[in-house]
Parts: sequence; C-alpha cells; structure tokens
Amino acid sequence: MNNNPKKVALAYSGGLDTSIIIPWLKENYGCEVVAVCGDVGQGGEELTGLKKKAKATGAKECYVADLREEFVRDYLWKIVRAGGEYEHKYLLGTSIARPLLAKRQVEVALESGCDALAHGCTGKGNDQVRFELTYKALAPHLPVIAPWREWNLISREDCIEYAAQHNVPIQQSTKKIYSRDRNIWHISHEGGALEDPANAAPDEIWMLTADPRQAPDKPEDVTIGFEKGIPVSVNGKVAKTALSLLEQLNKIGSKHGIGRIDLVENRFVGMKSRGCYETPGGTLIMAAFHELEALTLDKSMAHYKEKLALDYAELVYNGLWFTPLREALDKFFDVACQNTTGEVTLRMYKGSIQPVSRKSPYSLYSHAIASFTMGAEYDQKDARGFINLIGLPIQVRAAVEQAAKKRKKK
Repeated sequence: MNNNPKKVALAYSGGLDTSIIIPWLKENYGCEVVAVCGDVGQGGEELTGLKKKAKATGAKECYVADLREEFVRDYLWKIVRAGGEYEHKYLLGTSIARPLLAKRQVEVALESGCDALAHGCTGKGNDQVRFELTYKALAPHLPVIAPWREWNLISREDCIEYAAQHNVPIQQSTKKIYSRDRNIWHISHEGGALEDPANAAPDEIWMLTADPRQAPDKPEDVTIGFEKGIPVSVNGKVAKTALSLLEQLNKIGSKHGIGRIDLVENRFVGMKSRGCYETPGGTLIMAAFHELEALTLDKSMAHYKEKLALDYAELVYNGLWFTPLREALDKFFDVACQNTTGEVTLRMYKGSIQPVSRKSPYSLYSHAIASFTMGAEYDQKDARGFINLIGLPIQVRAAVEQAAKKRKKK
C-alpha cells in the first residue's frame, strides 16, 4: 500500500459518507481528490449541484458520467435474461450498479493520473466487496483506501458531527437517518427503524411507489414484449431505447404500488440485514419474463436455468461481475433465451400482479395435447408403461423391504 498517494479517485455520490471522505482524505493523506460519480438514474435531486458541492468540499476535480443507457442495456438486461433474483426476492438493484460505477471510476483514475482509489463503503457491507473486486479486475496495481476501515467514526451520528465540524453540507440528520441507494432500477432503504426486523416498515420510507391501499381502484393491464429475453416494447410500441422502456414501466408500476419488498437478507460478509426495496418497472419485467419462459422453455431447460439463475444472482450480489464465470453463464443464457420472444400481459391492482395473456411464436404449449378432450396426439394408454418404468425402483425397494420384514418375523 502506498502510504502517500498524490492523487486519489473517489467513488462519489454526494451522500453523507462520500462527502466527508473528501476532507478526511486531504487531512489524513495530504492528497488531491478526484470525485467520480456515475449517473445510473438516481434522479436530479442527487445530481443537481454535485460538481459544485464536491469542489466546495475540497475535491480538485469532479466527473459525472451519464451511464443510464449502458446500465440498462448491458447490465440490467443481463439480470433479466438470467432471471436473477437473490434469495428469490431481491432484484439486485444496488448490487448490479456497483461494477459499472467502479469501472467508470477506474477509467477516470487511469485517464487523470491517479495513483490510488477510494470508496465510502462500510466495513460491514457488501459494497466494499463489489467495488474492490472490480478494482482488482480492472486496475490491480492501484492501492485502495477504505476510510470506514481506518477512521474512528463508528456511526452515522459520528459522520453527521464530522460533517458539521468541517462545514460539509448534507441532507441527513439524527432524526432522518435512513441510508438509501437509488438508480433507474430501484431504491433501497436501510437503517433507522428498519434495523429492528420486529418493527413494521414506516409508511414514510417509501419514495417511488404509491401506497397500494391508495392505488387506483380500477385494475390496469400492461403488455411487455421481449426478443430473445430482452424487453423491447410496452403495450405494442417498440421502445426507442432501453432506458425509455424502463422509465415507462417505472411510471406505470409506481402508480399501482408495484414492487415493494421488505427483506431480511444474508450479506456476503456473513451477517443478516434488513432492508426495504422498491422496484416497480423491474418487478413487472421479471414477472412477465417468467411467464414467457413458461411458454418457451422445455422442462429440462427451464429447471436447469432456474438453478443457474440462483447462482448468477449470488455471483452478482457478491460482486463477481468481472469474472470468467459470469461471462460463461451469460453465454449459456444467450442460448437458453434464443426463443424467449413474445408478449405477456399483466394486470396490476393495488400492489398485486396477475398474468392475463401469454403469446409467443415459439410457444411449446400444445392445445391439442394439453386439452382434457381426448385426441390422437396423446395416447393415454402410454401412461401405464411410463409409470411402470418410473416406478420400477420404488417397486423393487418396497418388495425388498417387505421380504426383510417377513424374515424378521420368522
């Protein structure tokens, strides 16, 4: 570790942690700080005045890159195609953004002559792993500074006090202390009252979605079209960009209170944590995608892909994006989704989703075979032989056990 870096590229969001890290780095390392922020759809409020704030806090430079289309096209759609849901519930909104943000940070660091990288992730969280594994993959020669693993600040309250002492403007207060991460896919809420899983999630934490109890009293249908597992249209209209499609579905889903989850999850570092997430458009997309796969994948492929989807989700959650394994799994999903093309209509009502219609030119559903009406394509007499073959090991084992019982009685 270079103890005296001259220029450090900091992953910067303008939030509490990264805001106080700028003066902390200058005080403790005597270095210049280059703040690097990626716009992944966190919204105008977070980005407005970000460069001015970074420089006022002590940064020499601040770079803000619009990564939204790349994020949706090259990262989120891969999650969708894989069917990736961590522990069957979490749609990986924060997890999948980190590799892209870290990649841009490394690019800026190399372009601007930085000799170290820094981030504001805590020593308890998953994000430190996600950022640093990306650093190792893309810039293994650059040392990493993680202030949360060095300084003597141990709580959000300590950070707020440090900010006040150094005249760093922040939005957090001791009364409003939730930790949030937002992008075009979702927003997460952690901390505060949520730290006790016995507490109900306060109504005021939700920011993107309508309260399902206050959502429209009339159901609404939405149709999502896919080509080879990638979302391409909404209500029959092909989207101009991946970003515009997701923005449209976010708006539709939010109105009906779609996409809220309250989750106790297993962090990569070993502990359990509780968080609440809002993923309106993503929840609609994943629901439609699973319904379409039910039509287009044969049983063996569907079941095997389901196993790999869990592996893929865990890989992304653990920050292993820039690895040969992730690339190899993507190749598998390329093949698995060759025929995942079609349209699915979902009905939204007060936070719930119900499938209404599924259509695909590659549908494997045969009405002639599945119908209760007897037909020539399926001879029901064949079932006897099928059952006898499948049941043969069961039958043999039962016969052996019965013979053993008879011997004991003698």
